[in-house]
Amino acid sequence: MGHSIWQAMQQKGYSRRDFLQFCTVAAAAAGLGSSAVAEVVSAFEKKAKPAVVWMHFQECTCCSESFIRASHPIVIDALLDVMSLNYTETLMAAAGFQAEKSLKDTITNNKGKYIVLVEGAVPTKDGGVYCMIGGRTAEEILKEVSADAAAIVAWGSCASNGCIQAAKPNPTGATPIHKLVDKPVINVPGCPPIADVMMGVVTHLLVTGQVPALDSLGRPKEFYGRRVHDTCYRRPNYDAGLFVESFDDENARKGFCLYKVGCRGPVTYNACAVTKWNEGTSYPIQSGHGCIGCSEAGFWDNQPFYQHLPSFPGFGIERTADTIGAAVGAATLAGVAAHAVVTNIRKHKVIAEVHAEEDKAEEKEPE
Repeated sequence: MGHSIWQAMQQKGYSRRDFLQFCTVAAAAAGLGSSAVAEVVSAFEKKAKPAVVWMHFQECTCCSESFIRASHPIVIDALLDVMSLNYTETLMAAAGFQAEKSLKDTITNNKGKYIVLVEGAVPTKDGGVYCMIGGRTAEEILKEVSADAAAIVAWGSCASNGCIQAAKPNPTGATPIHKLVDKPVINVPGCPPIADVMMGVVTHLLVTGQVPALDSLGRPKEFYGRRVHDTCYRRPNYDAGLFVESFDDENARKGFCLYKVGCRGPVTYNACAVTKWNEGTSYPIQSGHGCIGCSEAGFWDNQPFYQHLPSFPGFGIERTADTIGAAVGAATLAGVAAHAVVTNIRKHKVIAEVHAEEDKAEEKEPE
């Protein structure tokens, strides 16, 4: 049995205090909260470092770049101390036969225990010739590697839904991972996904040994349970009908809603507005650029990015930017008109009742 995470950290000179601080950060990253720190400590003290293989298929490596360039210290700690990253073409020193031996040894000696992280879509057209490694197709390699895996994580939109490779007309037959393997897949979409979200998913697997709660599209609810629109600091401007009409106009300088210049925040589920990027510094909308919906399937085909869509395939929006102001005005007018109508009806009713009482009184008077 391999070293536990705590033992591995001890060998590198970490103190018990450092370890406990790391466990606290890990619990937060996994969305478990402070109440679960004791559980994390226990898991990291006893559990052996899990073997991990990180596969690359049709992709640009932006997911790896996002992960390793994150400023959050837990990412570096995870790479060096929490996971045994036995195979990844991007980061490993070995190459050729040595690299392939490491992959084969990992999946053979750790059946049912290793984790597979997949970056990139898999081409299925023309026998899969558009992505081959060592004379084997990506699909063949994927099925072999995933067969005995404890968990499979699809990193980024390429692996989760096909992304740009699957954009029309999809010449290579690019296919997301969950459509090719016969077991659950954790989808972590985004182009690329947020590094802290990636680490949170991995940490959840390490701590609990279970797949996190997923939505109907296989995405972790902890990070994809709400729309960017719902947590956006510009949301009040949307509700008030205050929109940027063109980039760098006066409304843009005031920080008004970017929906009219193409923002897909109302139809995109991601943690961008909460977790943010670069150690929680910012995210696209905060930097003045509308969300392009990169974590949603088919986002590449839903262009142009800088023109708002009155309707969005597969999703509903409360109101369109074209009508929200008018709707508010119409509602106000309708309310005034309704109030006037009701008031008049009541007045007429009161007048009718008074007349009725007067008629009765006249009938009772003696002649």
